[in-house]
Amino acid sequence: MTIYLDNAASTCPKPPPVAEAVNDCLVNYCANPGRGAHRLAVAAARIIFQARQKAASFLGVEDSANIIFTQNATDSLNIALHGLLAPGDRVVTSVVEHNAVLRPLMALARRGVEVSFAGADSRGQIDAEEVLTLAGSGARLVVLSHASNVGGAISPLAEIAAALKEQEVPLLVDAAQSGGSLPLDVKTLPAGMIALTGHKGLLGPQGIGMLYISPEIELRSLRQGGTGTRSEEEQDVLARPDRYESGTLNTPGIAGLAAGIDFLENEGFEKITEQKNVLVSKLFAGLGGVENVTVYGPLAGQPRAPLVAFNVAGMTSAELAARLDREYDIASRAGLHCAPGAHRVMGTLESGAVRLSIGPFNSAADIDAAVEAVAAIATSPPVKGRP
Repeated sequence: MTIYLDNAASTCPKPPPVAEAVNDCLVNYCANPGRGAHRLAVAAARIIFQARQKAASFLGVEDSANIIFTQNATDSLNIALHGLLAPGDRVVTSVVEHNAVLRPLMALARRGVEVSFAGADSRGQIDAEEVLTLAGSGARLVVLSHASNVGGAISPLAEIAAALKEQEVPLLVDAAQSGGSLPLDVKTLPAGMIALTGHKGLLGPQGIGMLYISPEIELRSLRQGGTGTRSEEEQDVLARPDRYESGTLNTPGIAGLAAGIDFLENEGFEKITEQKNVLVSKLFAGLGGVENVTVYGPLAGQPRAPLVAFNVAGMTSAELAARLDREYDIASRAGLHCAPGAHRVMGTLESGAVRLSIGPFNSAADIDAAVEAVAAIATSPPVKGRP
């Protein structure tokens, strides 16, 4: 049986109630929400309304209309960045961001948006003071990840957001790795916008995400079309969330996302989080004690997302991940993780790294097996003809 340690890419398996919720939608009320008054359409619309309320409650958002359903965190970030920034604006980010942030920003830079980059240390921790200094000179927006998908460093966003609020500069949070894995509440993290995906820590299916938009922020709607409401009006005058949700929504995905949030709350979010913290500490310590292994990211005892990146001397990350899969049936993730800047500061841009990431269904036995497998590979002589 596969030991799945690639949860930072997508959690697997999903809780049974998630699959049940998706199937229930597809079988029993797969009508078009908001487009009809018959019972099945009303049932679909009700599920979306309830899911929006659950998501708002989970994030500490008072008005659920400020929760927008999207395809994923990348879609959410694109909606936020392209919907807010215009030529002549300046945006501040960091050198360790995911391509979901960097690529939209580079596209906007080609259209006249100025992008300023704050630095980070070799463990992937951003320079918060530099962020605030850059933002203090006329920035329109700051966009930062909450937790690195490479080294696991957690950014002090609550403090940054509070300081930015005094400067009247909104913060856009890339919460792809933190949603469902770290505490995330707009009452303690006063962000202007938060982009999340459903298929990672929130335990939902792929193809569904969310964007929280503060009531103080208005975005240009990037997609125009049918919303099922006030069809005689132009879209830009519609109230939230309709203004940003053109076309038929992913009702099965939204139903599954709601079930994922229910699972976290029913099982105990703090309990699940603590379980992952214990396992990631065990993994970090175990890998750190293996000869020929280099571990990246925050030091022992420092906060980190539930993942560890590492390399084995004399071996490419791709070969190491392939051997873990082929010889030990352990699923990992190798390469640059769509975050070349994070690898640049860690010194792994050329080699990449292997990442093991923990989900709610992993056990101490999984961690022991992974450490033993890496140790066996790292201390064994290379096979002839293999790098």
